[in-house]
Amino acid sequence: MPPSVSDPPATDKVRPPVIYYGPTLPVDWLPVKNLFGGAPSSRPDELVETLLETGAFRLERIVSIGHATPAGEWYDQERDEWVVLLSGRAGLRFADRDDVVEMLPGDHLVIPAHRRHRVEWTDAAQPTVWLALHY
Repeated sequence: MPPSVSDPPATDKVRPPVIYYGPTLPVDWLPVKNLFGGAPSSRPDELVETLLETGAFRLERIVSIGHATPAGEWYDQERDEWVVLLSGRAGLRFADRDDVVEMLPGDHLVIPAHRRHRVEWTDAAQPTVWLALHY
């Protein structure tokens, strides 16, 4: 009889958990977090949370709900930034372009250092969750 959809293939083996052997965490501590967990349904300011930082890069989770960069303000960052939109929607404006770049889930782009940009709008009906890698 063929296996049902719920039956795992016969070749699947249970894998032991991956353990982080970094310099500051005990080997028996395995922090599992969810990028969508703890996302607020409303908030006066964007939530910016550093997930991982080394001397070479900083990885942030950003949660926006109807947020935008204040009028007349621009980001002008010292480092390159790769950003990916995981959920929601957003519009980015660049100082050297007339249009707004709309981002949908799965969209990503690189913003070179010192390329002036701003968040024009984010989805007000649901959390917009981003990952931003500054390197």
